[in-house]
Amino acid sequence: MAKDLFSDSSKQYASFRPTYPAELYDFILKQVKKPRVAWDCACGNGQVARDLADRFEKVYATDQSQSQIDNAHKKQNIVYSVCPAEKTPFNDQQFDLITVGQAIHWFDIALFFDEVRRVSKPGAVVAVWGYSLLSVDHGIDLIINHFYTSVIGPYWDAERKLVDERYRTIDFPLTRIDVPPFDFSFNWTLDELRGYLNTWSAVRKYINQNHVNPVDKVVDQLSPLWGTERKKVSFPLFVRMGKV
Repeated sequence: MAKDLFSDSSKQYASFRPTYPAELYDFILKQVKKPRVAWDCACGNGQVARDLADRFEKVYATDQSQSQIDNAHKKQNIVYSVCPAEKTPFNDQQFDLITVGQAIHWFDIALFFDEVRRVSKPGAVVAVWGYSLLSVDHGIDLIINHFYTSVIGPYWDAERKLVDERYRTIDFPLTRIDVPPFDFSFNWTLDELRGYLNTWSAVRKYINQNHVNPVDKVVDQLSPLWGTERKKVSFPLFVRMGKV
């Protein structure tokens, strides 16, 4: 069963996690024969479910955190429920598309794909994606990289390694679909970066163990380099797609 590391920061998660590019959804849609029913697994704040709801007749969105579901985006054709990724109440052969955004590294991956095969229609598409450490410019990147690896590095769960490896080492037992690169960048203020850093699970663990927020210090270090303007923040977005 996947870990629940985000319930205590679900409101921040909903406010500060970056949203995915429309081009990604457009590409996914081209692979799906009939965009009728989708399952967004580990939906978090519902940002993927919300975007899928514009393209599918019905979207089922699940997360094992009730707090995340409580803070999720609501739409008439989205059905939210609390359950683990590896064991769901869904019918056999129910879905045309299954998505997982920035979450599969927390799953029991073999059990998840067993469930995927059970609930997928023949030829259904599965799209799994994530993003790793952001980049701004050389000076800022040096500070953030040190924060990521040295300050909060010991507080990352072992599963974070799968993100750093850009999901290349995850067993993906489906018929592969080649995916083009997508731009995944934003113009952020330093306060927006602060909000995003505070959603990191390693930051939450650091605070719980040391009773001080390490983000405050790194923001103080970044402030002279960042100033008051917006800066382009880029994330490496990696996607694995396949057909059942």
